[in-house]
Amino acid sequence: MESMVRLTRIYTRGGDDGSTGLADGTRVSKDDLRIEAYGTVDELNSVLGFAARLAEEVDPTRILGPLLARVQNDLFDLGADLATPGKSEGLRVSASQIRWLEKQIDRQNAELAPLDSFVLPGGSELSCWLHLGRTVCRRAERLAVRLRARDPLNPQVLPYLNRLSDLLFVLARGANDGGQGDVLWVPGRHRD
Repeated sequence: MESMVRLTRIYTRGGDDGSTGLADGTRVSKDDLRIEAYGTVDELNSVLGFAARLAEEVDPTRILGPLLARVQNDLFDLGADLATPGKSEGLRVSASQIRWLEKQIDRQNAELAPLDSFVLPGGSELSCWLHLGRTVCRRAERLAVRLRARDPLNPQVLPYLNRLSDLLFVLARGANDGGQGDVLWVPGRHRD
């Protein structure tokens, strides 16, 4: 597959005035909601990069690293989708990418201990990073919902983010010894 971009120069000075270019060439302010949405997807990708690196060290099955690498690549697709306004032609997240997430959720969740309470973010270091990724994913989803109220979005964007946050939750539980090491919420535990 041929690359979509060719970077021969890293700085262009085009954004020195506080604007940036979208995929269709439109210039917008760097604090535009669309930029905030795909910037948050980029932040999520960075968190998952750290989790993938840590998984290389602690995952004896060697499943998690490649799984996260696939998600990271798909997040670039999602960023490109969000950077392409309206009905412009461009790379779009597809239903097949969502179905893949669902298969991974089902596969990973089948190995986990049943839940009797909500899970607090914590446990192993890898689980903490995956929970952080989950919360950044939820923020990206909220921003995409706000963006959709203003501009049309690919209808696959929100389901993709919703499923991805579910996958990250399941993976975080898996990183806690299959859920055995989950830190569970105890309602009202410290009330007087």
